[in-house]
Amino acid sequence: MLLCATQFVVVLDATIVAIALPAIRRSLGLETEALQWVVTAYALTFGGLLVAAGRAADLFGRRRLFCAGLLVFGGASLACGLAPSGIALVTARAVQGIGAAIQAPAAFALLAATFSEPEARRRAVTWWTAAAAGGGASGWLAGGVLVGTLGWPAVFLVNLPLCAAGVALAPRLLTESRADGPRQRLDLAGAVAVTVGLALIVHGLTRLDAVATAASLAGGVLALVAFARIERRAEAPILPPWALRRPGFSVANAAAIALTATTTPAMFLSILYQQEVLDRSPLEVGLWCAPFNVAVIAGSMLRPRWPPRAVMAGGLAMVGTGALVLATLTPIALLAGVLVMGAGLGCASVASTASGTAALPAAAQGIASGVLSAAAQVGTAIGVAVLVTLADPIGYRGALVATAASAIAVAAWLRSRATVAYTVG
Repeated sequence: MLLCATQFVVVLDATIVAIALPAIRRSLGLETEALQWVVTAYALTFGGLLVAAGRAADLFGRRRLFCAGLLVFGGASLACGLAPSGIALVTARAVQGIGAAIQAPAAFALLAATFSEPEARRRAVTWWTAAAAGGGASGWLAGGVLVGTLGWPAVFLVNLPLCAAGVALAPRLLTESRADGPRQRLDLAGAVAVTVGLALIVHGLTRLDAVATAASLAGGVLALVAFARIERRAEAPILPPWALRRPGFSVANAAAIALTATTTPAMFLSILYQQEVLDRSPLEVGLWCAPFNVAVIAGSMLRPRWPPRAVMAGGLAMVGTGALVLATLTPIALLAGVLVMGAGLGCASVASTASGTAALPAAAQGIASGVLSAAAQVGTAIGVAVLVTLADPIGYRGALVATAASAIAVAAWLRSRATVAYTVG
């Protein structure tokens, strides 16, 4: 329960800030480009460090890294809530992302080590994924309620009690674990290369300037190519090359990217439409997000006895269908669309996490969780950078239709792939 609760909060922080951005802009006097960095700084450090942090947890102790991550995350949350300027807030958000990256893969690896029996682990993964999906979905609701009642600093300060409780309870409730075998050194060259590569890609996808985007993406690709070369020669690689050759692992990561690349832009577009066109308040929009939150959690609890790729494909098809319904931009459609989309996201997220982690051995669960989480962060960056930007030239309706088409296309690709042996449920 402790691990799921902390995962809920870490993922919550990736979305809870969205509805607070207008209030932050007014309070701190930020320009549009600077305001974007309130979101981007967190995504850069969180997405960039996840793979390295996952490997570090396997090597140096998962409980130790879990507590360290919570301490960093909690301290940075306090700094965010008390930030007197835009620079201070963006800096604290970057540190907050570092704490989240340290904590998240360590927490999942602890979960996997605690539940070694297959059926028990499957149930634990279901609850874990439900917490992650519910956290991301709850951010929209919690952000609206907190900003509307207590002001924007509350979206950061709300993290403090759970971080404090997690650090206090972890030594009593969690058993330390690490990868079996002799202690190995962390592949520092690989860690630097993958962190820089992922950070540059996320940075490039969130830039508005074409030259800056191209430079960041090119640098990111070069860093990842260097990372691949380093891993082939490393004695203890941070991401063993054989891991990406496991079909279940690579497909699960592709699905994780597609899920966040479509649901996040659809929610952003719907929220912007309601605030800018319908002139709804943050509290009203936050309450509108409540059905999405319920649908995600309900979808996470479903246990269809189908192969995971079929579940992932079906979930993405539901996401696409929900985005198409949202594209009609009528009051009823705005409610029905988030219900369908949320259920699809919850169901497919469980299948993606279960399939991806089951594809790697127990000693590599920190790596598995880190890569899957990094894939989700990269997916968010891709979706927001590409699909939300389309709202300017083609309008909200056109951008939502493009989002739906993207989800349905990936769903068709997944469905066409050969079914793996692992079955959800």
